[in-house]
Amino acid sequence: MTPALDERLAPFVELALGCVHREYPNQISHRLDSDQDLRPPRELHPAFYGCYDWHSAVHGHWLLARALRLCPDAPFAEKARAALDRSLQPARLDVERAYLAHRPAFERPYGLAWLLQLHAELVEMELPHAEALRPLAELAHRHLAHWLPKLEYPVRSGTHSQTAFALGLALDWARTTGADAFATQIAERAHRYFGTDARYALAHEPSGEDFLSPALGAADLMRRVLEPEAFAAWLQRAIPDVADQALAPVSPADPADGRLAHLDGLNLSRAFALDGILAGLPEGDERRPALESMQTAHARHGLNGASFHTYAGAHWLGTFASYLLTGRGIAR
Repeated sequence: MTPALDERLAPFVELALGCVHREYPNQISHRLDSDQDLRPPRELHPAFYGCYDWHSAVHGHWLLARALRLCPDAPFAEKARAALDRSLQPARLDVERAYLAHRPAFERPYGLAWLLQLHAELVEMELPHAEALRPLAELAHRHLAHWLPKLEYPVRSGTHSQTAFALGLALDWARTTGADAFATQIAERAHRYFGTDARYALAHEPSGEDFLSPALGAADLMRRVLEPEAFAAWLQRAIPDVADQALAPVSPADPADGRLAHLDGLNLSRAFALDGILAGLPEGDERRPALESMQTAHARHGLNGASFHTYAGAHWLGTFASYLLTGRGIAR
């Protein structure tokens, strides 16, 4: 018997609870403008100082919000709610907003996109935290909207800089919150960046520190902006042998190495990207059986890898596992 969702999410919620208010170790991406900018993480980022880095703290809070919304009566619910209450206080978020206000490139695009995703979750929960986070989310939105017209080419990496994954998260936020002009802008950029793509070389993936697939990430974005028949045709042109590649799950040689541990996340992101691709294809598409098998293998391997990990993976893998388990990229 498959465990209930709250049971499946529980270990990942515990990972987040153990990280979101853990200040050290900490890797800061921080531009110094003066001596006064040399301050500890809890002062620079009073809302999002844990989880080793800012973007992981943001999506660690998303994990708590997502689990709380879907499982409000779970044993972990009270602790998750308390953690959100502690972090998402208006005064703390005002400091975060002041920090981002004159640093438009900070955490762009990955961290800003996860911030929007956190806000979308809170909006759907109808919590007061959504209103408290709104000014910061709107600032992230403006930073991304101002940057996209200047991004002449997409970044096709397998890490934080990837354009496709961030645009997928941002587009879901725009549609959730009614930011129609931003949604239109993202859809237009998606077509510009990826609409004429052809013959992705899946055999060249992954790079040694990837946690995202450039090819599957682009496909997961394009299924958001194309109707099923058009997406099926795009996929045939962009990844003509996607069902024949038999992408195999991967394992890091040293899970305690933070960069190598990315590979455990790659299994999870491939799995939820494949979920998205399957959701975007017509029901009778002949590629479905092979893609479903590939998705199952990656999901199983990825969830196993996320469940038992050192802090190098524990500070972020729970988010990818929860995103997969709850189908966030497909259904709200």
